[in-house]
Amino acid sequence: MTIQRLDNVLVVVDDLDTVVAFFVELGLELESKGPLEWRGAERVIGLDDVRQDVAMLRVPGGPGRVELAKFHRPEAVVPEPREAPANTLGLRRVMFAVDDVDDLVARLRARGVAELVGEVVEYENVFRLCYVRGPEGIVVGLAEQIG
Repeated sequence: MTIQRLDNVLVVVDDLDTVVAFFVELGLELESKGPLEWRGAERVIGLDDVRQDVAMLRVPGGPGRVELAKFHRPEAVVPEPREAPANTLGLRRVMFAVDDVDDLVARLRARGVAELVGEVVEYENVFRLCYVRGPEGIVVGLAEQIG
């Protein structure tokens, strides 16, 4: 048996509306948003007495999704440091292929929803790449194919 596809990546957030707006500005489409009523989720995630809101965003025309969760109960745990550097153990970012890195970064910065982590760089005449840090320290990689 092999993996068939990556269905989604979960990001736990404090301000669901702000983070949804950030991912929509990136170009994802909001698929659903609301309270998670399924009690089986508690058994899956190993927590009791869970109350959370979730939003599912999808990549237009693609199979990938980003799931956002806002925990009301139990309260979310804040990692230290909150804006961890790229060499911190664990999941550091999710990357999206985009049409125009410069345009997207300019739009995100103009709206005040993201800043560059480093700079936009070219990788071997194939990609233009950058990382942006959005709301709540979420790091997203952007890759524009150029060759």
